[in-house]
Amino acid sequence: MAARIIAITGASGSGKTYLTNGLFEFLQSRDINLAIIREDSYYRDQSHLPMRQRFGVNYDHPDSLEHEMLVEHLRKLKSGQAVEVPEYDYAVHNRKQQTSNVSSDQLILVEGILLLSNPLLREQFDATVFVDTPLDVCFSRRLARDTVERGRTEESVVDQFETTVKPMFHKFIEPNKCHAKLLISGEKKRSAMLAELLGPLESLISEFPSASGSLSVGSTFPEAQS
Repeated sequence: MAARIIAITGASGSGKTYLTNGLFEFLQSRDINLAIIREDSYYRDQSHLPMRQRFGVNYDHPDSLEHEMLVEHLRKLKSGQAVEVPEYDYAVHNRKQQTSNVSSDQLILVEGILLLSNPLLREQFDATVFVDTPLDVCFSRRLARDTVERGRTEESVVDQFETTVKPMFHKFIEPNKCHAKLLISGEKKRSAMLAELLGPLESLISEFPSASGSLSVGSTFPEAQS
C-alpha cells in the first residue's frame, strides 16, 4: 500500500508540533498505522563546518533544509517504497549517524515550518493544515521552550527571533499560508483543534482501517502542551 501524506505547518511556536503529536496519539489509539516525519530532520549535513559557523546559519531559511531529499523520500513513500529518514542533533547543529526507517504502508504526518514554501513539496501532500497563531503568542511559547528545554539564554532567543525567525516568517511562511487547505487556530485546546481537523480529514484517514472504530474526540483527550 502506498502512503498518504498530511502536512502540518505554521510558524515556530504556533502549535504545529503540539497538534501533530496529538493527532498521532489519537489515531494511534485507534490502531491506525502512521508515522511522523519532521522537516527538521532534513537540515543539511554540516560536518564540514566548525561549530562556530554552524551557530551562524539561518535555520529559518529554506536553503538550510535539504528539501530535495524530503521530496524524494515522499515520492518514494507514495510509490510504495520505504525510506531512511535522517535524524538531527540540535546540540551540535548536525545530522546524527543513524537514520529511522519509515515504511510506505501507513499514513504519514509531515511537520515543519517551511513545508509550503517549496512547490515540489506541496505536490506531495494529500492534505495541508496551517496552524494559524499570532506571532506574539508564538514568540512567548518559543521563549519558554528554548530557555527550559534547550538551555538557551533569554537574550539569545530574543535575538534569533528578531533577526531570523520573524523576518523569515514574513518572507516564506505567511505568504504561503494560502496554499493550505485547512486553517486551524493554534490558540485552541488540543481537543478542539483535533475535532476541527478530523472532519475534513475523515475520508483520507478512512483509507487506513481502524480496529478501534470512531474518530470522534472525547472530552478526556490530554491537553498538556507537548
